[in-house]
Amino acid sequence: MVLNFKRSTVFMSAAALALGGVANAASASDAEPTGAQSEDTVEVTILQLADLHGQMDPHQDLFLEDGEIVFRERGGLAHIKTLVEQERAANPGRTLLIDAGDLYQGDGYSAMSKGEALIGPLRHLKYDVIVPGNWAVVYGKDQMIRLENNLGTTPIVENIYHADTFEPIYEQTMIREIEGVKLGFLGLDDPDVPRRQNPAMSDGLVFSEVDGRLKNKIDEFVVANDIDVMFLITHLGVFKQIAIADSPVSEHVDYVLGSDTHERIRQPLQRRHAKVTEPGAFGTFVGKLTLTISDGEVVGDSYELLDVDPDKYPADPQMAALIEQAKAPHREELERVMGYTSTPIYRYLTVETPMDHMITDAFRWKTGTQIALSNGFRYGNPVVPQNDRPAPITMANLWNWMPLNTKLKTGKIKGEVLHQWLENEVNNAFSPKPAERFGGYLVRFSGIRMRFEPSLPKGQRITELLVDGQPYRADATYTVTSVIRTGAPESNFNRLPNVTDVEEQPFTVHEAIAGYLDEQGTISPKLDGRAVSNELGEYSFSTIPGADYEFR
Repeated sequence: MVLNFKRSTVFMSAAALALGGVANAASASDAEPTGAQSEDTVEVTILQLADLHGQMDPHQDLFLEDGEIVFRERGGLAHIKTLVEQERAANPGRTLLIDAGDLYQGDGYSAMSKGEALIGPLRHLKYDVIVPGNWAVVYGKDQMIRLENNLGTTPIVENIYHADTFEPIYEQTMIREIEGVKLGFLGLDDPDVPRRQNPAMSDGLVFSEVDGRLKNKIDEFVVANDIDVMFLITHLGVFKQIAIADSPVSEHVDYVLGSDTHERIRQPLQRRHAKVTEPGAFGTFVGKLTLTISDGEVVGDSYELLDVDPDKYPADPQMAALIEQAKAPHREELERVMGYTSTPIYRYLTVETPMDHMITDAFRWKTGTQIALSNGFRYGNPVVPQNDRPAPITMANLWNWMPLNTKLKTGKIKGEVLHQWLENEVNNAFSPKPAERFGGYLVRFSGIRMRFEPSLPKGQRITELLVDGQPYRADATYTVTSVIRTGAPESNFNRLPNVTDVEEQPFTVHEAIAGYLDEQGTISPKLDGRAVSNELGEYSFSTIPGADYEFR
């Protein structure tokens, strides 16, 4: 059978693209929608949120301006609601709101209610399409299903199944028809979720890979339903999203609306088959894709990140009331002040961050080990001093920074194993091969100083490694602490294998940080060069090589 697919006229030809290169969107994405107009022309607006991580209120967020870091108050569900309703009013009946995942995890109010606090406010947004993210499993399978099914629309994801029956957890696709135009959606979550998160969180679930089976499903879905514009809504991370947009899997896909790595992609990345977007995180931005569709084909598109400035978008009163109701049971506990900081505490950087320095320093202070480890997370809102006065650090901040309040463990590791593990972690974060990328950014640590260069051969990227200020020795034994990951082997510390003499500690990560803050009173974490790459420089925000992409 010969398949007759409708394709967009704004796509670059495959011949014009280098298979491995990253290019900006074609000129149609740089201006107002372009192309032929007819009486059958429809303008559709797609609004995209992703990686909210439970952030209901406005927060300080980080921007890069003239090469310097600055902070601005952004986001908040009440302000997002106002923005969304303005966009709906501007294009009534032709505006869709989608979310690409990680709605709940990352906030104390969510953690204390197992996500229930978010249901009322999120339902009020009136989503059209939602896809679960890698952290959807944080409260277990049953709670994941309950939360996602209570948001007022049917969640979709193609690659999550019941482990016992291999039946899909949710619907896999969705069609939204607007004035005769059929928009097709298929959801994808990261197949690596059982490895990225505590393995026990994924009990009862199976995650399938992105492969030829998926291509057949997409092709059949497009043909059988006469889809005019096909979207993948993905929670894979920007590298995997670029890879899938280049892959034959996306031969008949128009847009990959992505998430997971919190990238602020201001113009879609035009790949071999589809364009890739990602709208940042925490509700700081809403991605806006405007499509001009004539006779069933996309003849023009434009894209922008809408900056959720509370001064520009006044709080929606009903949403504000829902948020206050959601927070009330836990407000007193979460607003407790634990300490103060005289310098900004933030993440986002791919190599080292003041926030993770503070956290791993606290772990090492509490346990007395030579080394402390933590994952290279991207979430966690900044805490920023104002008017030259130290900023309070609350229990809510601890939950934002470390949303899993698990216990710590200690053990011993050989220097040669430590060195090999760090080489693997550098590759996980900076490999030029998308399939080798894994989760977030470079692992964080205290007690180690490391120099590395991503352009060097795999396994040879570390040029200097110090432990306790001295060159590491392959035959030496070092003490180490890390967070317990339920379901992972006892001897595994943040993927560091073969740790011996493992002991579970009687205190949690929050207790360790709280004790550290109590002793210090006022802290002042800074970038201190414990992880350095000359190639990446001091402020490395993105891991997309060769992309005309600027974090701002």
